[in-house]
Amino acid sequence: MNVVGIRNTAGDLPEAWDSRLLGRVGTAGVKVLRMDGRPLVPESHDAAEALLVLDGILRLVADGVDVDVRAGEMYLVPAGVEHAVRPGSRGTLVIVEQV
Repeated sequence: MNVVGIRNTAGDLPEAWDSRLLGRVGTAGVKVLRMDGRPLVPESHDAAEALLVLDGILRLVADGVDVDVRAGEMYLVPAGVEHAVRPGSRGTLVIVEQV
């Protein structure tokens, strides 16, 4: 078992929104990234994904609905649902998704 400093790893990434794979659990990957306030274009995936905010806020639009996910909260994006990051998203985000 390895201990991973998630906030430190996110802070050490060279660019915001560039994720780093921390490890795998079965067929899922656990990734971390740093959000810097910039929006991201809409996307969708063939499998569901979990978005866990460690600190800060993730401002999403998912399936046409605005959603704010705060520190200590998680949002589950169902497979095939279009979602995008809205302006103002800042902090540390952990993503669990199929890899």
